[in-house]
Amino acid sequence: METAYEPTIGLEVHAELATTTKLFCSSRNDPDEREANRNICPVCLAHPGTLPVLNGAAVRHVLRVGAAIGGTLATFSEFDRKNYFYPDLPKGYQISQYAHPLVLGGMLAGVLVTRVHLEEDTARSQHSESGDASALDFNRAGVPLMELVTEPVIHSPDVAARFARELQLLLRSLGASGANMEKGEMRLEANISVRRKLKVESGEWGENDAPLGTKVEVKNLNSVRALRRAIDYEIERQAVVLERGEKVRQETRGWDEAGSKTFSQRLKEDSHDYRYFPDPDVPKLRLDELPEFSPESIRASLPELPEACRARYRALGLSEEDAAYYVGDRKAGEFFDALGTLAGGDSALLVRASNYIVSDVAGIREEVGDSVFDRLTPESFLELMRMAGRNELSSRGAKEVLKIMTREGGEPRRIGESAGLMQESGTDALAALARSLLAEHPDTARDVKSGKAAALQFLVGQGMKKSRGAANPELLRAALEQAIAVK
Repeated sequence: METAYEPTIGLEVHAELATTTKLFCSSRNDPDEREANRNICPVCLAHPGTLPVLNGAAVRHVLRVGAAIGGTLATFSEFDRKNYFYPDLPKGYQISQYAHPLVLGGMLAGVLVTRVHLEEDTARSQHSESGDASALDFNRAGVPLMELVTEPVIHSPDVAARFARELQLLLRSLGASGANMEKGEMRLEANISVRRKLKVESGEWGENDAPLGTKVEVKNLNSVRALRRAIDYEIERQAVVLERGEKVRQETRGWDEAGSKTFSQRLKEDSHDYRYFPDPDVPKLRLDELPEFSPESIRASLPELPEACRARYRALGLSEEDAAYYVGDRKAGEFFDALGTLAGGDSALLVRASNYIVSDVAGIREEVGDSVFDRLTPESFLELMRMAGRNELSSRGAKEVLKIMTREGGEPRRIGESAGLMQESGTDALAALARSLLAEHPDTARDVKSGKAAALQFLVGQGMKKSRGAANPELLRAALEQAIAVK
C-alpha cells in the first residue's frame, strides 16, 4: 500500500568483544558467568587511585571489523570520557571514543557505515518484581564493547534486519564476538524518523522531496525480530502524529515486547550533553607506529569473509539456502569444506552430500549435538554419498546407514552389507522378484497391461516392501514391465 511517508533509519549496534579479560583491567570477560559480582576488581569498580590499562586484543578486534567492511583504519586514536550519571556506571563517566574512533566509513550489506569505535560496557541493573529494590552486577562492567553506527540510509525494516543479521555473521566469522543476542552480547538501537513526501504532478510520491523528520531512538532491542517490529511500530506511530498536525518529539524510547509497542523513556540527549573530553589516564594510540596494528597486517589476518564464502559455495552448485547454512554454522561449514577437498571437483557429489547434511545430519545433530561430526569422518561420509549415487544404497538405505554411522561409527559398505541394506541391482534377482509379484497379484498385472500406471507403481511398492528396501526401484520397474510384456 502506497504511503505519503518515507522512513529514514540509522542503526547503532553494540557488540561485546570476545577477549579473555576486560577492556581496562585483568578481570575475566565471561558472558556465561552466572554468579553476580564474581569477575570484578578495583579498576572496574572505579575505586579511587586505580588506572586503566588498555586491552590490545580488543583494539585488534575492532580494526579487523573495520578492515572487513572496507573502512578506513585509524593511524591515530584516543579515548574520551562520556559523562553521565547512572547507578550502573560507577565512575560517573564511560570511557568511550568520540573525535578519533578506530574506524571511519565502510559498507556492509549495502548499508554505509559511519564509524566503529571501542568503549567499555556498564554494569547490569536487576530490579525486583515489586519495583522497590534494585541490585547491581558488575561482571559486565568494563567488558570491551564495539559500537558500530550506520549512516541514516536505511528505508525499510527488511534492510535493517538484513544488515543486523549480516553484522552478527561477520562478527562470528572474525571471532570478534559470539554476538548472541539472547545473552546481551549484541544489542541493537534504531534511530527512526519519517517525512512526508511531496506529491508531484504525475500523481506519484517524489523521492527525497522533504527534509528529514525528527529522529526518535529506540534502545536495547534484543532480537532482529524486535528490531523489525519496533521500526514498523514507530513508522506508523510517527505518521499518525504528523497526520494530527502535531510534531514528533525527539526522545529515547524503549520497546515493550509483550505489548508490541514503544514507550517514552526520556528526552534524547545530544553529544554536547555528555561533555566529551579526552581521557587523561588512557595513553593516545599512535597505531602507525605499531606494526601489528598496521592496515596491511590487519587485512592479512582476515579469514574468508561471509560474502566471499557464500559465492564460493554457490559456484559449487549449492542453493542459496545451503550456502547460507554453511556460512552461518561454522561446524557444518568446516565439515563440508573437508568434503570439498576430497571430492576432486565433483559438484554433483557435493550437492548430494549437502542435501544430506542440511536435512538428515542436521536432524541427527539436534538429538546428539556436535558429536555427530566426531562419528562421521569426511572420508566415510563421502563414500556413503558415492554409494548412494551408484544406487548401491537406496535413499532409505543411505539414511539408515547414516544413522548407524553416527551412533557407532564405521564404514558405510560394511554397515550396509551387515545390515542387509545394500540395494539389489542384479538382473536375475530382480527378474525373479518380478515374477513372484505377478504371481501374487495377477489382477494388478492385468491392470498394468490395460494401461493403469498406478497399478505398476503398486507392484513396485510391494516389491520394495518384499525386499525390505533392497531392490533398486527403477530396475525393478523395468523388470516388472518386461515380465508383464512377456506374459
